[in-house]
Amino acid sequence: MPHYACALILEDNKLLLGRRAPYRKVYPNCWDVIGGKVEAGEGLEQALIRELGEEIGITPTNPQYFTEIKDRHLDPTAPPSYHYFIVRNWQGTASICNHEHTDLEWFPFDAAAGLPDLALEDYRDLFARLPFDLPAA
Repeated sequence: MPHYACALILEDNKLLLGRRAPYRKVYPNCWDVIGGKVEAGEGLEQALIRELGEEIGITPTNPQYFTEIKDRHLDPTAPPSYHYFIVRNWQGTASICNHEHTDLEWFPFDAAAGLPDLALEDYRDLFARLPFDLPAA
């Protein structure tokens, strides 16, 4: 079962999402959080830092583990685990750095939860919980 490190990047009561490129094999052209697969020998936070650097050119400072979602839609018998971190502070300016996304956009939490084309249906509940369940900074 693969593991993924994912960022809930928050600023001014908004969440940063990326639109997955239309040619992506999984969840093409859907809004998604930024993150990626944890590589062998890598911890969750290490993977998060690497993925955010590769995908949008930022380095998170003090990411806080938030929750986990298992993607049973993708594989009901051995679902991948997505591990979500709250990221409120980072170095750099977020911009698309590779071929994985075609757009980055900030959404108010309720607007993000209501998007019709989210990568995971579970995001609706996750985004609707923001900012109420946020750990202390």
